Amino acid sequence: MLVVDDRRDRSQPLGVASRSDVEVLEGRGAGPAAARNVGWRASDAPWVVFVDDDVVPTDSWLTDLGADVLGAALDVVAVQGRVTVPLPAGRRPTDWERNVTGLESARWITADMAVRRSALEKVDGFDERFTRAYREDADLALRLQAEGGKLAMGRRRVSHPVRRAPWWISLRLQAGNRDDVLMAALHGRRWQGDDAPRGRRRRHLLTTACGVMGLAGLALRRPRVWRSGLAGWAVGTTELALARILPGPRTLREVGAMVATSVALPPVASWHWLVARATRRRLLRKPGPRPGLSASSQLA
Repeated sequence: MLVVDDRRDRSQPLGVASRSDVEVLEGRGAGPAAARNVGWRASDAPWVVFVDDDVVPTDSWLTDLGADVLGAALDVVAVQGRVTVPLPAGRRPTDWERNVTGLESARWITADMAVRRSALEKVDGFDERFTRAYREDADLALRLQAEGGKLAMGRRRVSHPVRRAPWWISLRLQAGNRDDVLMAALHGRRWQGDDAPRGRRRRHLLTTACGVMGLAGLALRRPRVWRSGLAGWAVGTTELALARILPGPRTLREVGAMVATSVALPPVASWHWLVARATRRRLLRKPGPRPGLSASSQLA
C-alpha cells in the first residue's frame, strides 16, 4: 500500500507510517492531482486503485475489488467503487451533509477508483493544474474516454463519513468555479453532459449584477435604478436561502448560517468565476499532461 503524504505541515507524525505494509511517499503539497501522480508513478501494478483518506472500505472491499478488476472487459480502463454517505438519524440533513451526499451519485470520482496503469501512462495521469479536490477526476475520466477507454461501475463499496466543517464551508467551496472554467477551456463548454450538475452560476451572476446595480444606483442617487437592483438582489438572495433552508433541519444555527452565507455566496462564486475567466490563458500556459509519455521516461 502506498500513502502519499501531501501535507504542507508535517510537524505531526503520520498515523500509518509505522505499519510494515505501508510505504509513505512525500508529496509536494500541490493538491490531490499531483499527489496521485506521485503514487501511481511509484507503483508497478497493472491496476492502480486511488482511495481517499476520508473513506472507510467495507470488510469485503479487497475481495470485491479483485472481482471488479478481474471481471473488467479489455476495453474498460477504470472501475469506480460505490460510495455511501452515512447521515444522522432522526433529523433532516444539513446543507453541508446534503453536499457530501452528492458523492453517492457522482460519476468517476476518485474517492475509490481503480485505473489500468497502461491507461494512466497513455494520458500521463492527472492534470496538476487542478490544485483542489475538484474536477481533477472528471478531467481524467474525459481524457480516458477520449482515448477510447470505457469506465465502469464496480460492486465494491466504501463509506464516506461527513467530516466536521465550519459554518461558512459553502463559501470556501465556491473556489471550484475556477476549476469549472479550466474544464470548459480544456474540454469545451458542454463538457458536463449528464454526469455533472451545472449548479447555479447563472443565478449567482444575475443576483450579483442586481446587487451591483443597486449599489451603483444608490451612489449615483438614481432611485429607480437602486430600487430595481436591490429588489432583484433581494429576490435572488431570498430564493437561494429558502432553497437551502427548507430541505434542512431548520435549527436556529442552520438557518442563521444559511441566511448569512446566502448573502455572500453569489458574489463569492461570481468573483471566482470571473477571475478564472480573466486568467485562464495564463493557466493554460502552465505545463499539463503529456499523453504518451510513460512514467519511466519522465523519471529518467
